[in-house]
Amino acid sequence: MHRIPLTPANLRWSLSVSSPPTTCSTKLHPQPIQFSKPQYFTVNSSKRSSEHFLTGFQRDPKNALSQIIRREAAIEGIGRKAKSKKQRKRLWPKAVLEALDEAIKKNSWDSALEIFGLLRKQHWYEPRCQTYTKLIMMLGKCKQPEQASLLFETMLSEGLKPTIDVYTALVYAYGKSGFIDKAFTTVEDMKSVSDCKPDVYSYSILINSCMKLRRFDLIGRILAEMSYLGIGCSTVTYNTIIDGYGKAEMFEEMESLLTDMIESGDSLPDIFTFNSIVGSYGNSGQIEKMEKWYDEFQLMGIRADIKTFNILIKSFGKAVMYEKMGSVMKFMEKRFFSPTVVTYNIVIEVLGKAGKIEKMEEYFKEMRHKGMKPNAITYCSLVSAYIKAGSIKKVDSILRQVENSDVILDTPFFNCIINAYGQAGDMKRMGELFLVMEEKKCIPDNITFATMIQAYNTHGMIEAAENLENKLRNTSKNSVLVKEMRRK
Repeated sequence: MHRIPLTPANLRWSLSVSSPPTTCSTKLHPQPIQFSKPQYFTVNSSKRSSEHFLTGFQRDPKNALSQIIRREAAIEGIGRKAKSKKQRKRLWPKAVLEALDEAIKKNSWDSALEIFGLLRKQHWYEPRCQTYTKLIMMLGKCKQPEQASLLFETMLSEGLKPTIDVYTALVYAYGKSGFIDKAFTTVEDMKSVSDCKPDVYSYSILINSCMKLRRFDLIGRILAEMSYLGIGCSTVTYNTIIDGYGKAEMFEEMESLLTDMIESGDSLPDIFTFNSIVGSYGNSGQIEKMEKWYDEFQLMGIRADIKTFNILIKSFGKAVMYEKMGSVMKFMEKRFFSPTVVTYNIVIEVLGKAGKIEKMEEYFKEMRHKGMKPNAITYCSLVSAYIKAGSIKKVDSILRQVENSDVILDTPFFNCIINAYGQAGDMKRMGELFLVMEEKKCIPDNITFATMIQAYNTHGMIEAAENLENKLRNTSKNSVLVKEMRRK
C-alpha cells in the first residue's frame, strides 16, 4: 500500500469526539495530596529558618476544603468513639460507612481496616461481599497482599461465599505486589467453586499483572487456558498484551496479536490499540513504522485523539525532527485539537533538552497566554534546561514564579532544583531546600540523596556527605545504594 508522508496537509482528522481508551476498570488512581491552607515557596533570604521557605503550595477551593474537613472529621470521630468502650458498639451506621468509604478512597489501608474492625462489632452489621471486594482492591493498590489474604480468610470465617468479584480482587492484590504464583493459585481456586468460574475480566487482571512483571513467558499459557475454557479475549485483554509487548519492543509478537485481534471479528482495535502501537514504534525511534501504522489505523476508521498527537510530537522531537513536530502542532491548531498542558510539557521538555532555550520559552509564554497553568513537570523541564545552559539566575526566576502559583510540587521537582543549586555550588541553598522538602512531608528518594552526596563530595564537604550517607543507611533497602556510591 502506498503510504502518504505525515504532514499537516494530509493528516486525517475527525471533528467527532474520540472514544476514550479501553482500560481495565479496576485500575485505581492515586489522588493528589491536598493542603488546607494557602502556601508559598520562598528561598530568597538565608537568614530565615527553613519553615519560612515554604508557606504553601496550593490554594484549595472552598468546596474542596470543606470536603477535606468533613472527611478527616468523620474518620477522627469514629476513631475517638472506638476508644470508648461504651460507644464502641453503638456507632451510627451512616457515620461508620462514610468514614470507611473515605478511607478506601484515600487508600488509607490501615485506617480502613481499623474502621472495618469497628463496623464488624456493630449490632446492625451484616457481612457483604461488596465491602470485602472494595477493601481487597484497596489493599492491592497499596501493595498489602498479606492483609488482603487475611481479609479474605475473615470473609470465609463469617460464612460468606466468595463471589467472582472478590476472587478477582484477590488476584489483583497478589499480582500488583508481584506474587504471581499466588495470583495463578487464586484463579485455580475459582475453578473449584460453583458459579464462580474465572471470566475474561479475571484473566485480563492476571494478564496485566504478568505484563507489568514482564513475565511474557506466561501469556501463552493463559491464552491457551482461556481458549480451552471457551473464554474469548476482550478488547481490554488484547490491548493489555499489545501495550506490554510494545513497551518491551517485542514488535513481532505485538503485530501478530493485532492480526489475531482483527481476525477475531468480536474485539476490534480501538483508539487505545492505535496509541499503543504508534507509541511503541515512536518511542523506539522507528519513525517510518510509526507513520505507517498511523496511516493504517486511519484507514481502519479509527481517528487520532489528543494523546495520539502528543505521541507524535514526542516521537518526532526525540528523533530530532523538529519541523515535523511543529507541523503536528500546526495541524492540531487548524483542526481544532486544542493542545493540553501535557502537549506543552512535551514540547518544552524536547526543546529544553535540545538546548533551544528561546524556542522553549516561546512555547512556555504561549502556554500561559492561553490560560494553561504550568505544573511541576513544566517547571522541572524549564529548570533542567536552564541548568544545562548554565543559567542559574533563570532558575531563581522559576522559583519566584512558583512562589506566586498554586502548583502542587513533588519529589521530582525538589530533586530538580536541588540538583540545580548543587551544580551551581550553592550548598547552602541546596541544604535549605532539602529541609523544606522534609518539613513539608515531600519524601526524599534515592535520587535526592545521591544528588546531594555527589554535590557535597564534589565541593569537598566530606562530613556533610557522610552525614547524608548515614541517614540513607538507616533505611535498609537503601544500603546497597550507599555501597555503590562509595565504589564510585
